Amino acid sequence: MTQVASADKAMGFSADRVSALPDWYPAWAHQLAEEYYSATTSMFLLHGNVRDLVRCVAPAAAGRPSFPDSVDRQYTGLLEFLGTQVFGRWDIVLSYDLGRGLRPVAGADEQRHRAMMQHLAARLGDPASWPRDPDRVLVALDGFLERTLLDPPPSRKSVALVFDYAQYLLPAGGLESLTRGNAARLVQFLHWAQNPHIKRVNMAFCLIADRMAEVNERLVESPHVGTIEVPLPDRQERRHFLQCLLPPDELARRTAFTFDQLADVSNGLGLVDLQVLVSQATADRPLDARRFGALKKEMIERQCRGLVEFIEPQHSLDMVVGYAEAKRRLREDAQRLSRGQFETAPMGYLICGPVGTGKTFLAECYAGTIGIPCLVLRNFRSKYVGETEANLQQVLSVLRALGPVVVIVDEADAALGNRQTEGDSGTSARVFSMIASQMGNTRYRGKIVWMLLTSRPDLLPIDLKRQGRAEVHIPLLYPREEADIRAMFEAMARKNRVPLLADAIPPVSAERRLTGADIESIVLAAHREALSAGRQEVTRADLEKALAEFLPSAEGLEKELQELAAVLECTQLSFLPEPWRTRLAEPEARSRLQERLMALRQLLEH
Repeated sequence: MTQVASADKAMGFSADRVSALPDWYPAWAHQLAEEYYSATTSMFLLHGNVRDLVRCVAPAAAGRPSFPDSVDRQYTGLLEFLGTQVFGRWDIVLSYDLGRGLRPVAGADEQRHRAMMQHLAARLGDPASWPRDPDRVLVALDGFLERTLLDPPPSRKSVALVFDYAQYLLPAGGLESLTRGNAARLVQFLHWAQNPHIKRVNMAFCLIADRMAEVNERLVESPHVGTIEVPLPDRQERRHFLQCLLPPDELARRTAFTFDQLADVSNGLGLVDLQVLVSQATADRPLDARRFGALKKEMIERQCRGLVEFIEPQHSLDMVVGYAEAKRRLREDAQRLSRGQFETAPMGYLICGPVGTGKTFLAECYAGTIGIPCLVLRNFRSKYVGETEANLQQVLSVLRALGPVVVIVDEADAALGNRQTEGDSGTSARVFSMIASQMGNTRYRGKIVWMLLTSRPDLLPIDLKRQGRAEVHIPLLYPREEADIRAMFEAMARKNRVPLLADAIPPVSAERRLTGADIESIVLAAHREALSAGRQEVTRADLEKALAEFLPSAEGLEKELQELAAVLECTQLSFLPEPWRTRLAEPEARSRLQERLMALRQLLEH
């Protein structure tokens, strides 16, 4: 679009103009140009990573040398990039936001800035008298655009209007929440977007918002408005930025990384974050892998506004007791992911079973086996209109840039919603749609590995459990074999650094139906008993006393329901222990289990 002067825009798609854009232009700028030159859209909403730096390489001009390789000359903010690059040869580029009012955008080009101000002063009056109130500004701009449209083509100016922080100008909300002023602004923007005369000439509107869901959905969903996500920088862009930021010898003094290594491990970070992170490194305190990991964790959690917990798994699948076939499958998948064989990896897993069976621990151990980051999705729901969807959109944008990554969703049946509106103005249905769409996007196979954890898989919508989303269903059940129970005691002792004597573990009946959480509680109680007696090591008598004192929860029917639901969800027979495999081999076994499950649900829900 930098090649366009003030001549009317030709109808139809102009492939030549789009292909003439510089190769270093970001993909979203190419998308904007394609949609603009199709002559169907003149209004765009840019959202996502809009507060980051954008590469702004100025082309060499006659008598003017190219910019040197430095961050301050090669990178700029999005607003200036639009004004000096995307609309760099347009006559008028005017920005507006609620804080600063109307301002021309011409970068460091004083001559262009002076020409803009002269034309705007003639049409809008003295700049000191320009209105700041949004309603008055829109009235003035509408009059300015109408006069521009009436100008004859040879003298008609090309005009781009950029509205920064558009979420405050056109906030999300239903009709009942729109005040008279907000409704008038919305109607004005819809009028501009739909105006066929504007689409035929060189006029464009760019709205900038951090999160698309915070902008009024009637504008966002209009077919006359193009919505374009500005993504986080990819590896190539991060590497180029680092080379502009520091010379090689300075990078070596400040960090333990090469340019390639730092570009690899900085996925999920914006360029501003990367600049801050590197600037904190000094020759006296260089940036090593451990410090980098801690800073990156802090930045990503802040970037996601506390909606995710970034964890570094400390254990592998070797720490998980039992479930031999499930661990074998997970190890095979982990090895393929480690080798970059993403096409063979499942889109996600459903880990189900009664409470306390170690679902979260298994998911973290899987991430630790692969050696990739692990995020726990926190509660992203909000009582404010549009904020729930905006929160989720922010998290998904980070996940797409961060991959490969394991995403743990605990209590998935409650967290992810369903297709029903449930009296929340459709929020649950929209959240469900966003999650289902991302989970089923095969572009991210092996890059975003979903692990849905729930004790009630029967309540999880079938859309999320089908093949192509959470494909592998692994049930975690109570340990039944004496060897598994003993191994569970030993694992919990290692996890909590509790020293056990060689003969400390007594026989424990499987009829007690102890979960991993129960066994951990018993081990800790026995350790307290030993410490009270002035001993460090736990004896058999300590464990026997703790076992005798322990009372499991009385929710027997609830646990039976959870176990049945996990068994019925299992996608591979070998994942189940021998007693369940034998039981399922009987005629009509699954039908009887389904009937028992439904009976338990009716009993517990009424």
